[in-house]
Amino acid sequence: MTKPVTTVDLLKMKQEKQPITMLTAYDYSTAVLVDSAGIDLILVGDSLGNVVLGYDTTVPVTMDDILHHVKAVTRGVKRSLVIADMPFMSYHISEEETMRNAARLLQEGGAKAVKIEGGRQVVDKVKKLTEAGIPVMGHLGLTPQSVHQMGGYRVQGKTADAARMLMEDARALQEAGVFALVLECIPAELAKQVTEELKIPTIGIGAGVNCDGQVLVIHDLLGINNQFKPKFVKRYANLHDEIMKALETYRDEVKERKFPSEEHTFSMPDDELKKLY
Repeated sequence: MTKPVTTVDLLKMKQEKQPITMLTAYDYSTAVLVDSAGIDLILVGDSLGNVVLGYDTTVPVTMDDILHHVKAVTRGVKRSLVIADMPFMSYHISEEETMRNAARLLQEGGAKAVKIEGGRQVVDKVKKLTEAGIPVMGHLGLTPQSVHQMGGYRVQGKTADAARMLMEDARALQEAGVFALVLECIPAELAKQVTEELKIPTIGIGAGVNCDGQVLVIHDLLGINNQFKPKFVKRYANLHDEIMKALETYRDEVKERKFPSEEHTFSMPDDELKKLY
């Protein structure tokens, strides 16, 4: 079996300029596929609120939701490093509650790390977690849990002042001990600057090619949802159309009594069949 990916491996990959791959997964079957494909990191993201649970935002996602899906994902993983999102309000109330929630994701869920959104306002909690031996991934730029405060899903860091603030947040998070940093929906020039300055890896989503790695939501990559396609998404498949074709063919064959056919049907031996009459 290939050796599991660790946070130390990620630092080495940055130093050696080897791009890091990261995708989301929310269930056992998908996790097996993503892990088997050699993806370095799997994020059990609170994006499950949008793509699995049907919410408009990630805000309604709870600790129990995340924990349930983390358990499923870790059962299917042998190599990828599994990171669990800490959902809205799971790390805001107190350091004690933050520690308790993060510990559950590792102890009960089997995750190897957690991800927290925010900059300098979460630094103290990041320090506490890392001091306790819980690896933390940071997340700057567009932070979906703050969508209402931001006034929608908007590109961040577009002005010089906003870019400077993001850079300061990135430095603070690195100093606090995060092992990697997601940069979401920021200008490519800013992402390149952050990546070059930091010693830790950056993982981009809508942040250009110069980050140390890239992440996408797997439903976007596979084209399962044909109604939502942000600019930064590349669809590597069109499973929506393939799935719909299969479902509609199944419907028609059942209606027309073409399925199940003889090849999908079990039969009794003739001598046993005669005993029924």
